[in-house]
Formats: sequence, structure tokens, C-alpha cells
Amino acid sequence: QVQLVESGGGLVQAGGSLRLSCAASGRTLNTYAMGWFRQAPGKEREIVAAISRTGGSTYYRDSVKGRFTISRDNAKNTMYLQMNSLKPEDTAVYYCAAGYAFILQRKLDANYWGQGTQVTVSS
Repeated sequence: QVQLVESGGGLVQAGGSLRLSCAASGRTLNTYAMGWFRQAPGKEREIVAAISRTGGSTYYRDSVKGRFTISRDNAKNTMYLQMNSLKPEDTAVYYCAAGYAFILQRKLDANYWGQGTQVTVSS
């Protein structure tokens, strides 16, 4: 099993930036495809971005393309999400996830979850 811990969330003004980190322990990160999901109040948890085991393939939901960048450093057992040009609609709890699929695209693809980190974007 792998344990995942997110960090880097916070309050930022619209147009600002945040960098989320997901630190893994228990097993090496390159065992898993990884992804970032988010859940806003009253809404379903949705995929934000995903990355394959080696980092060679990535996926982004349309609303974050060109603004968010997912990356991973398997040597450091850490995954990142650089979020630029943040909008109020990006406000949500962001979750790190790991799974055995080639690339995560939906909740069912994730086998392990972090506890989440709050991102709040003020207008």
C-alpha cells in the first residue's frame, strides 16, 4: 500500500498561483499512475489532471488546460500540481490519488487517496 499526503493549499486571489505537492510513503511512487482530483461543495469529485508512471503521458480536464501543470519526481516520491491564473471556480478540496491504470481519468481508476487540501480562490 501507499500513503499519500497533500500540501500547498491555501487562500489566493483570482489570477494568483499555488503549487500543490503530494508526498508518497510505503511504496515507491513509480508503481502507480497518479492524479489530482477536486471536489467543490455539493458537487461530485472530478479529475483535474493525471500523469502516467513515467510522466510520459498527461491528461487535463478542459477547464484547466493551459493554466495547470502536473508533474512528478519519482526519485523524491512526490507529485506536483502547479496552478496558475486561478479562478474562483477552481475553489475546492484537492485530492491526490494513485492507481494501477495506465492513466487516471475517473474516480474508479484510483485505488489510494490522500486526505485532501483546501484551495480557495477569492474574486
